[in-house]
Amino acid sequence: MSASPHRPPAVAAVAAVCAALLALAGCSGDGGGGGAGDLAAPTPSGREAELCRALRGELPGTVNGLARSSAGPASDFTAAWGEPPVVLRCGVPRPAVLTPGTAQYNPTTDDGVEVNGVGWLLERRSDGSFRFTTVGRKAFVEVTLPKGTTEIGALTDFAEPIKRTVPTEL
Repeated sequence: MSASPHRPPAVAAVAAVCAALLALAGCSGDGGGGGAGDLAAPTPSGREAELCRALRGELPGTVNGLARSSAGPASDFTAAWGEPPVVLRCGVPRPAVLTPGTAQYNPTTDDGVEVNGVGWLLERRSDGSFRFTTVGRKAFVEVTLPKGTTEIGALTDFAEPIKRTVPTEL
C-alpha cells in the first residue's frame, strides 16, 4: 500500500472494518450470487449519472496496490482493479436493508462503518465476497472486494474521490 497523508487517521477505521469483516464471516448479506467480478453496469439517470461520471474521472489508477483492469463492459459507471477484481459501481439502487417496504429493511443495522469521512454499509455476499455501499450521499457507490480479501485499503483509496464528487445528502 502506498503512503498517503490520509492513511494514518484511517487506522482506527481499518481496524473497525476488519473487525466487522470477521464478525460477518458467518453471515450472508445477500441471497443472490454474483461474484466480486460482477460488473453489470448500473443505469443511473439525471444528477446521479452526472455525479458518477465525475467520480469516474477522479478514480485512482491503483487501488490498494492493484492496477486498473479492463474487466467487464465499458461503462461510465463501473471500474475494476486487480484480478480477482476490486469492483466499483456508481449509481446502484439503494440497498434493500435501507429501503423501507422491503423484507430486508433494517434501519437500525449495525453493519455500517466510516472510513476517512465516507459512510459505508457492509454486506457479506453469498459467494464470500464483501460489498460496501456508501450511505448518506446523493448517489450510491458500491465497492465489492473479492472472496478472501481482508484488506480494505480500497475504501481508503476511494474516500477522497467520493468526497470530492458525490456530495452528502444533508
